[in-house]
Amino acid sequence: MAIVELYQLTKSYKNNRGISDMSFSIEEGEIFGFIGPNGAGKSTTIRTLLNFIFPTSGSATVFGKDIVKQSKEIRQQVGYLPSEVHYYDDMKVIDLLTYSARFHKNFNAARMKDLAARLDLDVSRKIEDLSFGNRKKVGIVQALLHEPKLIILDEPTSGLDPLMQHHFFDLLHEERKRGATIFFSSHILSEVQKMCDRVAIIKEGKLVRVETIENLTKNKVKNITLTFEKAEPLYVELEGVIKQEVNANEIKLLYSGEIQELLSKLNGLPLHDLLIEEPTLEEIFMHYYES
Repeated sequence: MAIVELYQLTKSYKNNRGISDMSFSIEEGEIFGFIGPNGAGKSTTIRTLLNFIFPTSGSATVFGKDIVKQSKEIRQQVGYLPSEVHYYDDMKVIDLLTYSARFHKNFNAARMKDLAARLDLDVSRKIEDLSFGNRKKVGIVQALLHEPKLIILDEPTSGLDPLMQHHFFDLLHEERKRGATIFFSSHILSEVQKMCDRVAIIKEGKLVRVETIENLTKNKVKNITLTFEKAEPLYVELEGVIKQEVNANEIKLLYSGEIQELLSKLNGLPLHDLLIEEPTLEEIFMHYYES
């Protein structure tokens, strides 16, 4: 069952790029990654889904409900963490979280305290006294405290130290076990590769590809490392080479093609070693962005 569905969703601005003809779906219970560099349209897509900004054309549904006509009902079941959090500086964390919780039916004071404790968040402090990372923790607790069915995270780990990122990912896995669906927007590709089932790649406001992490990283694109017996100025001319780096007696290729054809072309060259590996998500991502 699809929890989120976009149908040619478009948001246009006069002077700035928005998003164009965005169509994809997010299935119930999955962790769905949304990747692209800053300015690609990730936040615009999310804000349009939440009805913070109105679409120019196209449509979308969340829980089968129209994002414009039924946005109030949708938000009751959504936990949202924006890329940047802004609060009233003179409020205490506990007062802010309690105030936020009252907008939801599933207010659970014990859950709020547990989340704060797990993130090492001092709820007695004022917002103005918090670092950027601790303000992000406030946003995480605020997004999760009402046990939402859909969790939307926009660059969630910025400001968190590595240990806290680990605790945060543990929380997300627990939320998934609880039955939540997670929409995870990030430009940190290692996070997406580690956490997500499927991923959508966005470039200049347009959808490039939607694929499972497994299929995206285990396709015909391979990392090839050729080590030669001597450091000679060699350059491999081969159809299917996406990227080539030469360093002394070593050549690294990002190759999209048949391995048998590659081996045939390499026959006769003074090779000392040959290594074939699966590319990282980052390397595949750069392939789509540079093509």
